[in-house]
Amino acid sequence: MSYTPSSSVVAARKALAERLQDLRRDAGLTGRRLSELCGWNASKTSRIQAGQAAPSESDLRAWCHVCGADEQAEELIAASRAVDSMYVEWRRMERSGLRRAQESVFDIYQRTRSFRVYAGRVVPGMVQTRAYTAAVLRAVQRSRATVDDVEAAVDSRMSRQRMLFSGRRTFALVIEEAVLRSTVCDRNTMADQLKHLISMSALASVSLGVIPLATGRARSPAEDFYMFDDAQTSIELVSGYLRLTQPGEIAMYARAFSELSAMAVHGENARVLITSAINSLG
Repeated sequence: MSYTPSSSVVAARKALAERLQDLRRDAGLTGRRLSELCGWNASKTSRIQAGQAAPSESDLRAWCHVCGADEQAEELIAASRAVDSMYVEWRRMERSGLRRAQESVFDIYQRTRSFRVYAGRVVPGMVQTRAYTAAVLRAVQRSRATVDDVEAAVDSRMSRQRMLFSGRRTFALVIEEAVLRSTVCDRNTMADQLKHLISMSALASVSLGVIPLATGRARSPAEDFYMFDDAQTSIELVSGYLRLTQPGEIAMYARAFSELSAMAVHGENARVLITSAINSLG
């Protein structure tokens, strides 16, 4: 599990850059000559080919045109858009408030039938209590959001929860024990959240695993991640989040989830750890 999520964006940009280089070479053009034909500086071509600059749609069309490959322009534009959509900056999404961020994922949640979630920082949103959600989102609002719509954002998440547990969906959750002992809220709120987690773990649709603090391993994932069937994996970063849709990347996270699940204790053993965390609150 040495995979770094942000490397997906870098790799995707480099893959696009390599395709553009191949087009130029197949056309028998040097970087300088291509730049002349496109009407821009040679340094721009160098940055695009190195994956250091994102070409615009007009850049891609011009590149394909001078290489005699107009028929490939739309495909390359689609690939470039896919790269751009992989990374979403929190500040950009939350500029108009936190509710928008909650509502932006409604469709993928509604379509998904099998959820796999790894949580190393906070309790997964789908099994949060209202008070715990409010505490988490309030902390986010104070640190990076300019609009205070926390209550509306909490309403949105609670509405999503009701939708999730109203149909035939399954939830496989793996949580680090450290999450059970974190201090994202006051003691009473945390105790209620942990009791709610025990209740949720008893549902037939929910599989809950807890990775004990004492588990030995080289390293753990740096970020929480959510898997939506085999269609998309979302990774929460400090600065934003990634949406991965490539089958190879999704398969990589599926393997990581299986490894993490194998480290966890489940059923009554998981509930013992949760109860211990409750008792430690005093």
